Amino acid sequence: MTTQKYNVTTLGLFEKRMAGDEGLLELARQRFLEARMGTEIHAATPEQLDYLLHFRPFEDAPAVVHLPRDFDLINELSQKQILELAARGAGQVSGMVLHDHTAMISRRDDYINAAWKLDAQLEKINNCPTLFIEYAAGLEPADFTRFFSSILDLGAISCCIDIGHVGLRAARAAYVRKHPGEDICSLKSQPPHLPKVIEDVQASVDFGAQAAIKLVEEICALKRPLHFHLHDAHPLSTFSPFGVSDHLSFFAEIPINFEHRGRRALAPMFGPEALLKLVARTLDLVGSRPVSFTLEIHPTGERLPLDTAAAAPFEHWTDKTSAEQMNHWLAVLSRNHELLRRAIPSPSSQSATAAQTAADSETACLI
Repeated sequence: MTTQKYNVTTLGLFEKRMAGDEGLLELARQRFLEARMGTEIHAATPEQLDYLLHFRPFEDAPAVVHLPRDFDLINELSQKQILELAARGAGQVSGMVLHDHTAMISRRDDYINAAWKLDAQLEKINNCPTLFIEYAAGLEPADFTRFFSSILDLGAISCCIDIGHVGLRAARAAYVRKHPGEDICSLKSQPPHLPKVIEDVQASVDFGAQAAIKLVEEICALKRPLHFHLHDAHPLSTFSPFGVSDHLSFFAEIPINFEHRGRRALAPMFGPEALLKLVARTLDLVGSRPVSFTLEIHPTGERLPLDTAAAAPFEHWTDKTSAEQMNHWLAVLSRNHELLRRAIPSPSSQSATAAQTAADSETACLI
């Protein structure tokens, strides 16, 4: 009897995101080391990849490369760049994340052929990282699943599920069915009529969370290695400096200018409890197949003072604003990483569960 072991990797978004020098990356390295968290880094060239891997937080820290948004599976130049990055990252990074495109549906056969061609080239690279195609362009989830159902035989290409993107798309679709022509995300300005539609908003948000779980279950059924981008979302959120409604901490609360169910704040789409359930459900479905989770949470501009150890890289700085903003963001990532790890059984608990299962089976045979 084989003992099932989960093959799980946890990572966080690793980049500067604030104006400043390498001290910010040194601070990130320190915080990621403390959290024992792997890194997902943005790189467009082998040189950029080499530079960022220099800040790897610990020797065997897992790493995934997030490719530029304009890279397209069907584009020959993009294919060349992906192969160059794969060759440079071989043995150093476990995966690369490529955004999907809406044309994957209208030109489905072309994209499938491109996937086969690229996969053949990737498999020639020893220790090649897996290329994960991310749900990012707002496709119908069923179309996204069908695309991957068509390339199950490929060894080096799989998929990445961004739960926030899936959830927001579904929430928008649910709301517009009740309020034709209205975008739920336009309500983040909190117009006067928001209290009248808040129940529909929250019902749409709940629908979005369920849609994300449904897609996870369907993709897990394909029995492939998987990568996840984890972050929370809410259509009324104004936290992002980029104007988007997602990439939130799972501990975020969305302030509102009126009272709803006794509070002047709304819970995010998932929150801690739903995240724990989603991750646990994923692990139940994938079993021993590789799965990785990146916390793709964006900074919000808040500040956290530096402790003595963290202040060392910034002794030459006269204005510590960016450093304290970075420190706050890293603290948020670390707190969410602690939450994520709670959903993943420790090796000892996995062994105990397996032993109990074996004992139960032996007892059943004696009865």
